[in-house]
Amino acid sequence: MEKVVVGMSGGVDSAAAAYLLKKAGYDVIGVTLRTWQADDGSESRCCDIDDARSTAQQLGIRYVPVNCTADFQRFVVDPFAKEYLRGRTPNPCIICNRCVKWEKLLYYARVVGAAHIATGHYASVIKLDNGRYTVKQAAHSEKDQAYMLYRLTQEQLAATLMPLGDLSKEEVRQIAEDAGLSVASKPDSQEVCFVTDGSYADYIEKTAGDDFRGEGSFVDPSGNILGRHKGIIYYTVGQRKGLGIALGHPVYVSEIRADSNEVVLGSEQSLYHRSLLCSDVHFMSIPDLKEGDSLKCTVKVRYRHAGQSAEIAAAENGTVKVTFDEPVRAATPGQSAVFYDDAGCVVGGGIISQVL
Repeated sequence: MEKVVVGMSGGVDSAAAAYLLKKAGYDVIGVTLRTWQADDGSESRCCDIDDARSTAQQLGIRYVPVNCTADFQRFVVDPFAKEYLRGRTPNPCIICNRCVKWEKLLYYARVVGAAHIATGHYASVIKLDNGRYTVKQAAHSEKDQAYMLYRLTQEQLAATLMPLGDLSKEEVRQIAEDAGLSVASKPDSQEVCFVTDGSYADYIEKTAGDDFRGEGSFVDPSGNILGRHKGIIYYTVGQRKGLGIALGHPVYVSEIRADSNEVVLGSEQSLYHRSLLCSDVHFMSIPDLKEGDSLKCTVKVRYRHAGQSAEIAAAENGTVKVTFDEPVRAATPGQSAVFYDDAGCVVGGGIISQVL
């Protein structure tokens, strides 16, 4: 039997993935990556070792917890805090997938002689006619996670199995229930996995020390002072609720100016832009986009964005300019813009560095 190392978070998705692979005849080894432990001893929401071990016992598979807290701190937690202090809104799961989860799972797979790794993500890995691997969106869009996987390398994709790509969440829960798995009805985790108490902003303020600048000014787009804010880390572009200021009409965060410690408030219309620039670009279904080349794609500017038609074009210094057919709402520096082809396959993506 071929060996496969399955990343098991302790939730229902990875449990169902392990069950389906065992049922398909694989020699399954469950691995939980211990990514985080708070000062009070609480674990990350992505590494519930007790539930993962229990699931492995119920399935009758080998199980190993693997510590990777140092890498998680280096690649995920520290950059997450620094980005917020710069007035940007990062997505830590994307970096964690590329630099921690897949790296550690592949390393352990090599140790035990496994040809594959697998996860419970709602997406599919496919090999294209050009010989490259890419991620295809899940059959059921409400749980699709292809957006979170756009930074995976060709080596990582070539070794990856994703058994849940064609299934709905309801079907996955039913599979787990029919298999007698105790996590079948376990709720999904919705928050940042390493913030186990309070909000992410509270966590950053507590750990940032002198780098946290605290209160500053709310301003309008012209720079006129409207009031005081409690710190730029508490705000993100597009935010309306929880601003703590009343102006007699609806206002939204339209920009964060970290250099001057200002949060710009504007109308909803101020949130719409036709173009943006992406840096730190990573391509998946194609090897590259050379300067002067362009491509029509569907582009998502955040995880829950439905995606809009746009043209991506190579620009200076390895950046990509994205020009939408219609203005896009609340494109946010620090978030990822992910490019898809007509078949729902990931072309690539990058970090939004500027809205135009």
